[in-house]
Amino acid sequence: MTPDDLAQALRRAVLAQRFEMTADSMQAGAPLGWHPSIDLAVMVFPRDAAPVAANVLFSREHPDGLVARFDATTGAVSNIAFQADVRNAAGDSYAWLPGADWSRIDFPAWFGAGPRFVAPYPASLLKMMVAVGVARLVDDGRSDWALPVAYGAQTRPVGDWLFDMITVSSNDATSALVAHLHARGAIRREGGQEVHNELHALFAAHGLPGLRIANTQPDGGWGNGAGSGVGQIQMTAWDALRLMARLDADAPGQPALVSPASRDVIRRALDAQKLNEILSSESLRHLPGWVPGIPSRFAHKTGNTQNYTSDAGIVHDGELHYLVAVTTSLGQRYAPAGAATTWRLPALGGALHAWLKQAS
Repeated sequence: MTPDDLAQALRRAVLAQRFEMTADSMQAGAPLGWHPSIDLAVMVFPRDAAPVAANVLFSREHPDGLVARFDATTGAVSNIAFQADVRNAAGDSYAWLPGADWSRIDFPAWFGAGPRFVAPYPASLLKMMVAVGVARLVDDGRSDWALPVAYGAQTRPVGDWLFDMITVSSNDATSALVAHLHARGAIRREGGQEVHNELHALFAAHGLPGLRIANTQPDGGWGNGAGSGVGQIQMTAWDALRLMARLDADAPGQPALVSPASRDVIRRALDAQKLNEILSSESLRHLPGWVPGIPSRFAHKTGNTQNYTSDAGIVHDGELHYLVAVTTSLGQRYAPAGAATTWRLPALGGALHAWLKQAS
């Protein structure tokens, strides 16, 4: 398998799902009508061979897909101009509404050069950046997994907050840990502006420009209403995948992002994921019309809002070992009753897994 083999397999798998035909509740169940934004990355670890990786990106502007190329030195995507998501004065996402005219929207430049790709908000996948930030505090001796941290009416150990943030995607747990990052000096604000962010420095040092968690608040605020959220918190699929690679003890040749002990804490939470409803669908087996997704052990983190859905993690199936990450503009508005998103996303996960299993 070559990187181009993998890239073309990813393109075919996405195109086969006909995502433009996804029913949209904001259009009374009519098909979406244009290709949603999908940023998909996969890295495969063949036995006794170098890893093989690819990243493909689709949007209404690129319905046939773009294939990412990577900088030989940093590994960052080098041929795409990423632009940031936007929200209006009321704090609402508007680029994804029916009838939104992208030619009239001023998407802020983010990084890169080439054809533009508007990066959808990562939803709760952002919590992986928070987890890494807290792990770095522990590694530096500025926190401890057993340290009690208060938020609202609860006081719980840091490790318990992290476990709930990842396994059930608790927003309160996320706010508690964001506030902890501020309290311990990892993020600082002065005069209403963010002036220091150790996570951004860490990601830059690791050549991960596609990870950003800006303008969070000392009280733990990280959503649109706090001035953060959409447009301020960003993750590309490629860099979300490379973040996961650094948390995978079985991924060869990955530079350390956190200590082995902290990596194990995060990995145990990923293994205990309870929201298997995006690329995997085991949590949804009880629903009519259930579509199987990734069928095997999947240590991952999901994200899901009205307009956005994401998933990233580590898959093992016998000798098959790979990482997968996806960020999309396919949120709850496209979901059948009781589901998190369109069945086309677990179908994509299942198709990718089957192809990789056969190719391996």
